[in-house]
Amino acid sequence: MTSDATRRVIEAVWRIESAKVIAHAARLVRDVGLAEEIAQDALVAALATWTDTTLPANPAAWLMTTAKNRALDRLRQDAMQARKHEEIGRELEAMQAHVVPDFVDGLDAAREDDIGDDLLRLIFTACHPVLSREARVALTLKLLGGLSTDEIARAFLTPEPTVAQRIVRAKRTLAAAKVPFEVPRADALAPRLASVLEVVYLVFNEGYSATAGDDWMRPALIDEALRLGRVLAGLVPHEPEVHGLVALMELQASRTHARIDAKGQPVLLMDQDRSRWDPLLIRRGLAALARAQSVASTPGSYMLQAALAACHATARRPAETDWEQIVALYDALAQVAPSPVVELNRAVAVGMAFGPQAGLDLVDALGAEPALANYPWLPGVRGDLLAKLGRQAEARDEFERAAGMTRNTRERELLLARARDTVDGNSTWH
Repeated sequence: MTSDATRRVIEAVWRIESAKVIAHAARLVRDVGLAEEIAQDALVAALATWTDTTLPANPAAWLMTTAKNRALDRLRQDAMQARKHEEIGRELEAMQAHVVPDFVDGLDAAREDDIGDDLLRLIFTACHPVLSREARVALTLKLLGGLSTDEIARAFLTPEPTVAQRIVRAKRTLAAAKVPFEVPRADALAPRLASVLEVVYLVFNEGYSATAGDDWMRPALIDEALRLGRVLAGLVPHEPEVHGLVALMELQASRTHARIDAKGQPVLLMDQDRSRWDPLLIRRGLAALARAQSVASTPGSYMLQAALAACHATARRPAETDWEQIVALYDALAQVAPSPVVELNRAVAVGMAFGPQAGLDLVDALGAEPALANYPWLPGVRGDLLAKLGRQAEARDEFERAAGMTRNTRERELLLARARDTVDGNSTWH
Protein backbone atom coordinates (compact mmCIF):
# COMPACT_ATOMS: atom_id res chain seq x y z
CA MET A 1 0.00 0.00 0.00
CA THR A 2 1.41 3.40 -0.97
CA SER A 3 1.22 6.65 0.98
CA ASP A 4 -1.35 7.95 -1.51
CA ALA A 5 -3.38 4.82 -0.95
CA THR A 6 -3.20 5.32 2.82
CA ARG A 7 -4.45 8.88 2.42
CA ARG A 8 -7.36 7.62 0.32
CA VAL A 9 -8.19 5.11 3.05
CA ILE A 10 -8.18 7.89 5.65
CA GLU A 11 -10.41 10.08 3.48
CA ALA A 12 -12.84 7.21 2.87
CA VAL A 13 -13.03 6.32 6.57
CA TRP A 14 -13.51 9.97 7.47
CA ARG A 15 -16.33 10.40 4.98
CA ILE A 16 -18.18 7.44 6.47
CA GLU A 17 -17.39 7.91 10.16
CA SER A 18 -17.01 11.67 10.67
CA ALA A 19 -20.62 12.24 11.73
CA LYS A 20 -20.40 9.52 14.37
CA VAL A 21 -17.11 10.90 15.68
CA ILE A 22 -18.54 14.44 15.87
CA ALA A 23 -21.74 13.22 17.51
CA HIS A 24 -19.84 11.18 20.10
CA ALA A 25 -17.59 14.13 20.95
CA ALA A 26 -20.60 16.44 21.14
CA ARG A 27 -22.22 14.22 23.76
CA LEU A 28 -19.12 14.73 25.91
CA VAL A 29 -18.43 18.44 25.39
CA ARG A 30 -22.05 19.55 24.71
CA ASP A 31 -20.93 21.95 21.97
CA VAL A 32 -21.27 20.93 18.31
CA GLY A 33 -18.75 23.50 17.09
CA LEU A 34 -16.15 22.34 19.59
CA ALA A 35 -17.01 18.71 18.82
CA GLU A 36 -16.31 19.29 15.14
CA GLU A 37 -12.92 20.84 16.01
CA ILE A 38 -12.09 17.81 18.17
CA ALA A 39 -13.08 15.44 15.39
CA GLN A 40 -10.92 17.39 12.94
CA ASP A 41 -8.02 17.10 15.41
CA ALA A 42 -8.49 13.33 15.35
CA LEU A 43 -8.39 13.40 11.54
CA VAL A 44 -5.18 15.46 11.58
CA ALA A 45 -3.68 12.97 14.06
CA ALA A 46 -4.57 10.12 11.71
CA LEU A 47 -2.95 11.87 8.76
CA ALA A 48 0.20 12.41 10.84
CA THR A 49 0.30 8.94 12.41
CA TRP A 50 -1.01 6.37 9.95
CA THR A 51 1.44 5.00 7.40
CA ASP A 52 1.50 2.06 5.03
CA THR A 53 2.69 -0.16 7.86
CA THR A 54 0.85 1.37 10.84
CA LEU A 55 -2.70 1.57 9.47
CA PRO A 56 -4.90 0.40 12.38
CA ALA A 57 -7.01 -2.72 12.01
CA ASN A 58 -10.10 -0.70 12.92
CA PRO A 59 -9.61 2.86 11.62
CA ALA A 60 -13.07 3.98 12.73
CA ALA A 61 -12.39 2.86 16.31
CA TRP A 62 -9.05 4.65 16.25
CA LEU A 63 -10.69 7.93 15.23
CA MET A 64 -13.44 7.50 17.82
CA THR A 65 -11.02 6.77 20.66
CA THR A 66 -8.71 9.62 19.68
CA ALA A 67 -11.60 12.09 19.56
CA LYS A 68 -12.92 10.80 22.88
CA ASN A 69 -9.54 11.29 24.55
CA ARG A 70 -9.18 14.80 23.16
CA ALA A 71 -12.68 15.67 24.32
CA LEU A 72 -11.91 14.44 27.82
CA ASP A 73 -8.62 16.34 27.79
CA ARG A 74 -10.51 19.50 26.85
CA LEU A 75 -12.96 18.97 29.71
CA ARG A 76 -10.08 18.46 32.14
CA GLN A 77 -8.49 21.70 30.98
CA ASP A 78 -11.76 23.56 31.40
CA ALA A 79 -12.16 22.03 34.83
CA MET A 80 -8.75 23.21 35.93
CA GLN A 81 -9.42 26.70 34.66
CA ALA A 82 -12.70 26.81 36.54
CA ARG A 83 -11.13 25.35 39.71
CA LYS A 84 -13.83 22.73 40.00
CA HIS A 85 -11.64 19.66 40.08
CA GLU A 86 -13.76 17.44 42.27
CA GLU A 87 -17.07 18.19 40.59
CA ILE A 88 -15.76 17.83 37.03
CA GLY A 89 -13.73 14.79 38.00
CA ARG A 90 -16.90 13.01 39.04
CA GLU A 91 -18.55 14.03 35.77
CA LEU A 92 -15.59 12.71 33.78
CA GLU A 93 -15.67 9.41 35.62
CA ALA A 94 -19.38 9.09 34.90
CA MET A 95 -18.80 9.92 31.24
CA GLN A 96 -15.99 7.41 30.87
CA ALA A 97 -18.17 4.74 32.43
CA HIS A 98 -20.52 5.09 29.44
CA VAL A 99 -17.79 5.09 26.77
CA VAL A 100 -17.08 1.92 24.77
CA PRO A 101 -13.31 2.28 24.12
CA ASP A 102 -13.05 0.10 21.03
CA PHE A 103 -16.29 1.22 19.30
CA VAL A 104 -17.04 -2.45 18.57
CA ASP A 105 -19.09 -3.21 15.43
CA GLY A 106 -19.86 0.46 14.86
CA LEU A 107 -22.29 0.72 17.79
CA ASP A 108 -22.64 4.16 19.40
CA ALA A 109 -21.65 4.49 23.03
CA ALA A 110 -24.77 6.27 24.20
CA ARG A 111 -27.58 4.15 25.64
CA GLU A 112 -29.17 6.48 28.18
CA ASP A 113 -32.33 7.77 26.51
CA ASP A 114 -35.19 6.32 24.53
CA ILE A 115 -33.32 6.43 21.23
CA GLY A 116 -29.75 5.76 22.29
CA ASP A 117 -28.39 7.42 19.18
CA ASP A 118 -25.77 10.16 19.26
CA LEU A 119 -26.33 10.94 15.59
CA LEU A 120 -30.02 11.60 16.13
CA ARG A 121 -29.23 13.89 19.06
CA LEU A 122 -26.78 15.72 16.81
CA ILE A 123 -29.48 16.29 14.17
CA PHE A 124 -32.00 17.67 16.65
CA THR A 125 -29.38 19.90 18.24
CA ALA A 126 -28.38 21.33 14.88
CA CYS A 127 -32.08 21.81 14.06
CA HIS A 128 -32.81 23.89 17.15
CA PRO A 129 -35.33 26.74 16.60
CA VAL A 130 -32.71 29.30 17.65
CA LEU A 131 -31.33 28.84 14.11
CA SER A 132 -32.99 29.75 10.83
CA ARG A 133 -34.31 26.86 8.74
CA GLU A 134 -31.56 27.33 6.18
CA ALA A 135 -28.88 27.33 8.86
CA ARG A 136 -30.31 24.21 10.52
CA VAL A 137 -30.26 22.23 7.31
CA ALA A 138 -26.82 23.45 6.21
CA LEU A 139 -25.22 22.76 9.59
CA THR A 140 -26.72 19.31 9.92
CA LEU A 141 -25.67 18.32 6.42
CA LYS A 142 -22.15 19.46 7.25
CA LEU A 143 -22.01 17.59 10.55
CA LEU A 144 -24.07 14.51 9.69
CA GLY A 145 -23.18 13.84 6.09
CA GLY A 146 -19.64 15.20 6.11
CA LEU A 147 -20.56 17.20 3.00
CA SER A 148 -18.44 20.12 1.87
CA THR A 149 -19.91 23.61 1.75
CA ASP A 150 -19.78 23.37 -2.05
CA GLU A 151 -21.89 20.20 -2.08
CA ILE A 152 -24.40 21.73 0.33
CA ALA A 153 -24.59 24.87 -1.80
CA ARG A 154 -25.42 22.79 -4.86
CA ALA A 155 -28.09 20.89 -2.95
CA PHE A 156 -29.63 24.23 -1.95
CA LEU A 157 -29.02 25.94 -5.32
CA THR A 158 -27.38 28.64 -3.17
CA PRO A 159 -24.01 30.45 -3.50
CA GLU A 160 -21.21 28.67 -1.61
CA PRO A 161 -20.14 31.74 0.46
CA THR A 162 -23.70 32.07 1.73
CA VAL A 163 -23.72 28.47 2.95
CA ALA A 164 -20.29 28.85 4.57
CA GLN A 165 -21.47 31.90 6.49
CA ARG A 166 -24.60 30.08 7.64
CA ILE A 167 -22.56 27.19 9.04
CA VAL A 168 -20.12 29.41 10.95
CA ARG A 169 -22.88 31.56 12.39
CA ALA A 170 -25.00 28.54 13.29
CA LYS A 171 -22.23 26.99 15.40
CA ARG A 172 -21.61 30.29 17.16
CA THR A 173 -25.32 30.73 17.84
CA LEU A 174 -25.71 27.24 19.29
CA ALA A 175 -22.72 27.77 21.57
CA ALA A 176 -23.93 31.20 22.72
CA ALA A 177 -27.44 29.88 23.41
CA LYS A 178 -26.06 26.84 25.31
CA VAL A 179 -28.38 24.56 23.33
CA PRO A 180 -28.52 21.15 25.07
CA PHE A 181 -27.30 18.09 23.18
CA GLU A 182 -30.49 16.06 23.37
CA VAL A 183 -33.57 14.84 21.52
CA PRO A 184 -36.48 17.18 22.35
CA ARG A 185 -39.53 15.75 24.03
CA ALA A 186 -43.25 16.49 24.09
CA ASP A 187 -44.25 19.90 22.69
CA ALA A 188 -40.68 20.83 21.74
CA LEU A 189 -40.48 17.98 19.24
CA ALA A 190 -43.00 19.05 16.59
CA PRO A 191 -41.49 22.45 15.62
CA ARG A 192 -38.16 20.82 14.88
CA LEU A 193 -39.37 17.66 13.18
CA ALA A 194 -40.04 19.19 9.75
CA SER A 195 -36.50 20.52 9.54
CA VAL A 196 -35.07 17.17 10.63
CA LEU A 197 -37.04 15.39 7.90
CA GLU A 198 -35.75 17.83 5.33
CA VAL A 199 -32.18 17.24 6.46
CA VAL A 200 -32.54 13.45 6.37
CA TYR A 201 -33.95 13.59 2.85
CA LEU A 202 -31.21 15.91 1.62
CA VAL A 203 -28.63 13.50 3.01
CA PHE A 204 -30.43 10.67 1.19
CA ASN A 205 -30.44 12.65 -2.04
CA GLU A 206 -26.72 13.34 -1.77
CA GLY A 207 -26.21 9.59 -1.47
CA TYR A 208 -28.68 8.76 -4.25
CA SER A 209 -27.31 11.29 -6.77
CA ALA A 210 -23.97 12.68 -5.62
CA THR A 211 -23.51 16.33 -6.56
CA ALA A 212 -19.76 16.03 -7.09
CA GLY A 213 -16.94 13.52 -7.30
CA ASP A 214 -16.36 10.32 -9.24
CA ASP A 215 -19.28 8.28 -7.90
CA TRP A 216 -22.86 8.34 -9.20
CA MET A 217 -24.07 7.30 -5.74
CA ARG A 218 -22.79 7.24 -2.15
CA PRO A 219 -24.37 4.14 -0.62
CA ALA A 220 -23.18 4.97 2.92
CA LEU A 221 -25.26 8.16 2.90
CA ILE A 222 -28.29 6.30 1.54
CA ASP A 223 -27.97 3.74 4.34
CA GLU A 224 -27.50 6.42 7.00
CA ALA A 225 -30.54 8.38 5.86
CA LEU A 226 -32.65 5.22 5.79
CA ARG A 227 -31.48 4.27 9.28
CA LEU A 228 -32.27 7.70 10.70
CA GLY A 229 -35.64 7.77 8.97
CA ARG A 230 -36.60 4.42 10.43
CA VAL A 231 -35.51 5.55 13.89
CA LEU A 232 -37.63 8.68 13.53
CA ALA A 233 -40.62 6.58 12.48
CA GLY A 234 -40.28 4.62 15.71
CA LEU A 235 -39.94 7.82 17.74
CA VAL A 236 -43.03 9.56 16.33
CA PRO A 237 -45.24 6.77 14.93
CA HIS A 238 -48.31 9.00 14.59
CA GLU A 239 -46.60 11.58 12.32
CA PRO A 240 -47.65 10.78 8.72
CA GLU A 241 -44.86 12.74 7.07
CA VAL A 242 -42.23 10.69 8.88
CA HIS A 243 -43.71 7.52 7.39
CA GLY A 244 -44.06 9.35 4.07
CA LEU A 245 -40.36 10.18 4.05
CA VAL A 246 -39.40 6.63 4.99
CA ALA A 247 -41.65 5.31 2.21
CA LEU A 248 -40.08 7.67 -0.32
CA MET A 249 -36.52 6.70 0.64
CA GLU A 250 -37.27 2.96 0.70
CA LEU A 251 -38.86 3.10 -2.75
CA GLN A 252 -36.09 5.22 -4.23
CA ALA A 253 -33.40 3.04 -2.65
CA SER A 254 -35.01 -0.07 -4.16
CA ARG A 255 -33.63 1.01 -7.55
CA THR A 256 -30.03 1.37 -6.38
CA HIS A 257 -28.60 -1.79 -7.95
CA ALA A 258 -30.28 -1.07 -11.29
CA ARG A 259 -28.99 2.50 -11.51
CA ILE A 260 -25.47 1.41 -12.56
CA ASP A 261 -24.59 -1.01 -15.34
CA ALA A 262 -21.82 -3.63 -15.42
CA LYS A 263 -19.31 -0.96 -16.47
CA GLY A 264 -20.26 1.36 -13.63
CA GLN A 265 -22.14 3.77 -15.88
CA PRO A 266 -25.42 5.39 -14.76
CA VAL A 267 -28.69 3.92 -16.02
CA LEU A 268 -31.73 6.22 -16.06
CA LEU A 269 -35.12 5.23 -14.72
CA MET A 270 -36.88 4.19 -17.91
CA ASP A 271 -33.87 2.16 -19.09
CA GLN A 272 -33.39 0.19 -15.88
CA ASP A 273 -33.73 -3.58 -15.56
CA ARG A 274 -36.64 -3.68 -13.13
CA SER A 275 -35.88 -7.26 -12.15
CA ARG A 276 -32.91 -5.77 -10.27
CA TRP A 277 -35.11 -3.51 -8.16
CA ASP A 278 -35.11 -4.69 -4.54
CA PRO A 279 -38.54 -6.25 -3.81
CA LEU A 280 -38.00 -6.09 -0.03
CA LEU A 281 -37.40 -2.35 -0.10
CA ILE A 282 -40.42 -1.91 -2.38
CA ARG A 283 -42.61 -3.83 0.08
CA ARG A 284 -41.22 -1.79 2.98
CA GLY A 285 -41.83 1.43 1.09
CA LEU A 286 -45.41 0.57 0.15
CA ALA A 287 -46.11 -0.49 3.75
CA ALA A 288 -44.72 2.79 5.07
CA LEU A 289 -46.83 4.72 2.57
CA ALA A 290 -49.93 2.82 3.73
CA ARG A 291 -49.10 3.72 7.34
CA ALA A 292 -48.72 7.37 6.39
CA GLN A 293 -52.06 7.37 4.60
CA SER A 294 -53.77 5.69 7.56
CA VAL A 295 -52.83 8.49 9.97
CA ALA A 296 -52.96 11.51 7.63
CA SER A 297 -55.90 13.83 7.20
CA THR A 298 -54.35 15.43 4.10
CA PRO A 299 -51.27 14.31 2.16
CA GLY A 300 -48.03 16.17 2.77
CA SER A 301 -45.00 16.67 0.56
CA TYR A 302 -43.22 13.43 1.44
CA MET A 303 -46.39 11.37 1.15
CA LEU A 304 -47.02 12.76 -2.34
CA GLN A 305 -43.42 12.12 -3.41
CA ALA A 306 -43.70 8.58 -2.03
CA ALA A 307 -46.90 8.09 -4.03
CA LEU A 308 -45.00 9.22 -7.14
CA ALA A 309 -42.26 6.70 -6.42
CA ALA A 310 -44.90 4.02 -5.86
CA CYS A 311 -46.29 4.62 -9.36
CA HIS A 312 -42.93 3.58 -10.76
CA ALA A 313 -42.33 0.78 -8.26
CA THR A 314 -45.62 -0.94 -9.09
CA ALA A 315 -45.21 -0.70 -12.88
CA ARG A 316 -43.73 -4.00 -14.04
CA ARG A 317 -42.60 -2.45 -17.32
CA PRO A 318 -41.91 1.18 -18.30
CA ALA A 319 -44.85 1.10 -20.73
CA GLU A 320 -47.20 0.34 -17.82
CA THR A 321 -46.30 3.54 -15.95
CA ASP A 322 -49.41 5.65 -15.26
CA TRP A 323 -48.00 9.00 -16.38
CA GLU A 324 -51.33 10.81 -16.14
CA GLN A 325 -51.55 9.80 -12.48
CA ILE A 326 -47.99 11.04 -12.01
CA VAL A 327 -48.90 14.39 -13.53
CA ALA A 328 -51.87 14.64 -11.14
CA LEU A 329 -49.60 13.88 -8.19
CA TYR A 330 -47.15 16.57 -9.31
CA ASP A 331 -50.06 19.00 -9.57
CA ALA A 332 -50.87 18.26 -5.93
CA LEU A 333 -47.20 18.47 -4.91
CA ALA A 334 -46.86 21.85 -6.59
CA GLN A 335 -49.67 23.10 -4.37
CA VAL A 336 -48.18 21.70 -1.15
CA ALA A 337 -44.48 22.38 -1.80
CA PRO A 338 -44.03 24.62 -4.86
CA SER A 339 -40.53 24.86 -6.32
CA PRO A 340 -38.86 25.16 -9.72
CA VAL A 341 -37.47 21.61 -9.40
CA VAL A 342 -40.99 20.23 -8.83
CA GLU A 343 -42.15 22.10 -11.94
CA LEU A 344 -39.25 20.67 -13.94
CA ASN A 345 -40.12 17.13 -12.84
CA ARG A 346 -43.75 17.81 -13.66
CA ALA A 347 -42.67 18.87 -17.16
CA VAL A 348 -40.98 15.49 -17.62
CA ALA A 349 -44.19 13.72 -16.60
CA VAL A 350 -46.29 15.93 -18.91
CA GLY A 351 -43.92 15.10 -21.75
CA MET A 352 -44.41 11.38 -21.12
CA ALA A 353 -48.18 11.63 -20.70
CA PHE A 354 -49.10 14.17 -23.39
CA GLY A 355 -46.15 14.30 -25.74
CA PRO A 356 -42.68 15.91 -25.80
CA GLN A 357 -43.90 19.24 -27.17
CA ALA A 358 -46.21 19.71 -24.17
CA GLY A 359 -43.29 18.99 -21.86
CA LEU A 360 -40.94 21.28 -23.80
CA ASP A 361 -43.37 24.20 -23.53
CA LEU A 362 -43.27 23.86 -19.74
CA VAL A 363 -39.47 23.53 -19.64
CA ASP A 364 -39.02 26.63 -21.80
CA ALA A 365 -41.21 28.56 -19.37
CA LEU A 366 -38.73 27.65 -16.61
CA GLY A 367 -35.71 28.90 -18.56
CA ALA A 368 -35.63 32.24 -16.74
CA GLU A 369 -35.86 30.74 -13.24
CA PRO A 370 -32.83 32.06 -11.28
CA ALA A 371 -32.78 28.97 -9.03
CA LEU A 372 -32.29 26.74 -12.08
CA ALA A 373 -29.59 28.86 -13.74
CA ASN A 374 -26.85 26.35 -12.89
CA TYR A 375 -29.02 23.26 -12.54
CA PRO A 376 -27.76 20.68 -15.09
CA TRP A 377 -31.05 18.83 -15.35
CA LEU A 378 -32.81 21.85 -16.87
CA PRO A 379 -30.83 21.63 -20.13
CA GLY A 380 -30.67 17.84 -19.66
CA VAL A 381 -34.46 17.54 -19.70
CA ARG A 382 -34.71 20.04 -22.55
CA GLY A 383 -32.21 18.04 -24.57
CA ASP A 384 -34.18 14.84 -24.04
CA LEU A 385 -37.42 16.45 -25.17
CA LEU A 386 -35.77 18.05 -28.21
CA ALA A 387 -34.30 14.68 -29.19
CA LYS A 388 -37.74 13.09 -29.05
CA LEU A 389 -39.02 15.85 -31.32
CA GLY A 390 -36.26 15.09 -33.84
CA ARG A 391 -34.38 18.36 -33.22
CA GLN A 392 -31.06 16.58 -32.87
CA ALA A 393 -28.61 19.48 -33.24
CA GLU A 394 -30.41 21.51 -30.59
CA ALA A 395 -30.61 18.47 -28.33
CA ARG A 396 -26.87 17.88 -28.65
CA ASP A 397 -26.16 21.48 -27.62
CA GLU A 398 -28.38 21.14 -24.56
CA PHE A 399 -26.74 17.89 -23.42
CA GLU A 400 -23.30 19.48 -23.78
CA ARG A 401 -24.45 22.54 -21.85
CA ALA A 402 -25.76 20.29 -19.07
CA ALA A 403 -22.47 18.35 -18.99
CA GLY A 404 -20.60 21.61 -18.47
CA MET A 405 -22.69 22.41 -15.40
CA THR A 406 -22.32 19.18 -13.44
CA ARG A 407 -19.53 18.43 -10.95
CA ASN A 408 -20.22 14.70 -10.91
CA THR A 409 -17.97 12.66 -13.20
CA ARG A 410 -20.50 9.92 -13.94
CA GLU A 411 -23.25 12.44 -14.56
CA ARG A 412 -21.01 14.32 -16.99
CA GLU A 413 -20.17 11.11 -18.85
CA LEU A 414 -23.87 10.28 -19.10
CA LEU A 415 -24.74 13.69 -20.52
CA LEU A 416 -21.85 13.65 -23.01
CA ALA A 417 -22.93 10.19 -24.15
CA ARG A 418 -26.41 11.55 -24.84
CA ALA A 419 -24.83 14.44 -26.73
CA ARG A 420 -23.00 11.95 -28.94
CA ASP A 421 -26.10 9.90 -29.58
CA THR A 422 -29.19 12.06 -29.68
CA VAL A 423 -31.07 9.56 -31.83
CA ASP A 424 -32.08 7.56 -28.72
CA GLY A 425 -35.14 9.31 -27.32
CA ASN A 426 -36.27 6.56 -24.95
CA SER A 427 -34.57 7.69 -21.74
CA THR A 428 -36.36 10.10 -19.44
CA TRP A 429 -34.78 12.55 -17.03
CA HIS A 430 -36.65 11.65 -13.86
